[in-house]
Amino acid sequence: MSNHTASRESRESEVSLAELRGDCARMAPHWATPKKAVTEPVKPSLIHGVTVPPASARLIDAMSEYGD
Repeated sequence: MSNHTASRESRESEVSLAELRGDCARMAPHWATPKKAVTEPVKPSLIHGVTVPPASARLIDAMSEYGD
């Protein structure tokens, strides 16, 4: 069984980037993409019952330091 795996691995390693891109280009028309949903912001006054643990709030608060 190890011989079968080894031959498969060597065959896969021989695939060039051009071949891979060609395969992807042929497959792309078959892939369905979901329609983008248009969402609007929700007013904070409409959000009820959400609780955030202090550690999570600190984590989110610190994220702005990394460039939003």
